Amino acid sequence: MEKRDGHAATMEYPHPFFHAVKLPRAHRIKGIILGSVLFPLRTALTVLLFLLMWPIALLRTVGLSEEERARPIRGWRRWPLHVLMWGLSRAMFSTLGFVWIRVKGRRADVKEAPALVVAPHSSFLDMVILMPTQLATVVSRSENLNLPVIGALLAFNQSVVVSRKDPESRKKAVAQIKERLTSNGYWPQMLIFPEGTTTNGTVLMKFKPGAFLAGVPIQPVLLSYPNKLDTMRWTYKGTTWVEALWHTTSQFYTKVTIEYLPVYTPSQEEKDDPNLYANNVQKLMARSLGLPATDYVMEGRVPVRKLGGLSLPVEPPAKAALSLLRRDGVGVADAMATLRGVLDARLSDARGWKAGAEELAAMLRLEESLTAGQICALYSKDNTVDLRHLYLSLATASGLMAFKSILRVAFNMFDPECRGHLPAEALSGLMGALLGAAQRDTAQLFIAASRDDQLAEEDLLRVLTTHPTYQVVVNQYLKPEEAVSSPPDSSSTNEKVVNNNENMSNGNTTPSSNKKAD
Repeated sequence: MEKRDGHAATMEYPHPFFHAVKLPRAHRIKGIILGSVLFPLRTALTVLLFLLMWPIALLRTVGLSEEERARPIRGWRRWPLHVLMWGLSRAMFSTLGFVWIRVKGRRADVKEAPALVVAPHSSFLDMVILMPTQLATVVSRSENLNLPVIGALLAFNQSVVVSRKDPESRKKAVAQIKERLTSNGYWPQMLIFPEGTTTNGTVLMKFKPGAFLAGVPIQPVLLSYPNKLDTMRWTYKGTTWVEALWHTTSQFYTKVTIEYLPVYTPSQEEKDDPNLYANNVQKLMARSLGLPATDYVMEGRVPVRKLGGLSLPVEPPAKAALSLLRRDGVGVADAMATLRGVLDARLSDARGWKAGAEELAAMLRLEESLTAGQICALYSKDNTVDLRHLYLSLATASGLMAFKSILRVAFNMFDPECRGHLPAEALSGLMGALLGAAQRDTAQLFIAASRDDQLAEEDLLRVLTTHPTYQVVVNQYLKPEEAVSSPPDSSSTNEKVVNNNENMSNGNTTPSSNKKAD
């Protein structure tokens, strides 16, 4: 089997969302010399080719009504322009150094496999796979339609676009994907990266079910870069996309291997359960790659590991919040005492549980107002923080309270009417507060801990501390940071890195969108 590129799972790469290009001194010098010539030259030629593609992309859709654009484009707008666009695209990737693309196996016809499922997803440069797949249709963020050139190319491709912020858009995208995959060849073949975001190649992430919802046969496709230097990867943290592009274009050439595996036809059980279908294909591809199949996934721009339905953040926000408070000279015990007083007061009024950055700064007497904004950003996207989440996650990370006491406080916060039990939706909020990340599926935990659809505090404590699955949450993810001698495989790195992924997409994006994911 061909040697796959990637990293071993070490403390240097504690989770698959981090990658850093590390070059020996000789390679660094060589990269500076070659990069100073090749990078600007190749970038300029790539821009020129993009500009040549633009009018061709516009010509395909000009004058078409919305109804006509909702059907596959045929006639002179299809094949002559398609061949011309493919040629320019191939020239662009050759310019970037992808001169040779090695293809193994046979690509299935659209009627044999309406979808090509590609993994692992390494970089925005993975779009090189569009060359041997004849510009197969992709899925992209709706925001990319507004980008110059990129928007026109997506329209040319008749891509399925989705806004991750709009539930209705997601429903529409799912319906479009199902329609296309079940059209018996009426629509062109689709290409989907089921991991939903890029990784460092140490594992294969959990597949999202989108490509498997229609229950039709798919063809697994393995994408690898068997080069001496692993310069391609652009992940959630670490090497920026500019650095990845510089290092890649500074090489004389970059090898690419694309391997088509046999078409996978789902069983009736898999057709009925898209998640089972996705998991089985993930395991098949992982075996072929020689990588572990894991439960890592990107949820709402937050990298997590799935365990018993729970979403465990690979970089718990409470640990970062503790560091920020200490940096600002605020004692953790004092901060928690202040927060507890505020929370007790808010139990009896209607002000709600959230606080903005300015209010939090005044509340905790932070010297730097920027610190409050940074803390809020760890927990939400709207510059606010749920004080229950902040207090409870700090309590678990700091070790100032025993877990049994923390759970009692949490239970009271999410049971303000003192009924003595929690409904299912309140359990999602409670576990989200303890873990510092939104919990979308606590049904399994609720079933394991509840009696007669009622969840009592002592039953939740029992399951979290004795259940074979959920005790891992307490022993690893809810352990005080000082008590953890070595972090679990999904913990964060202490190295200072760059966050590259303000907005995650499904991977079918470009660096122009400042990507970056689901």
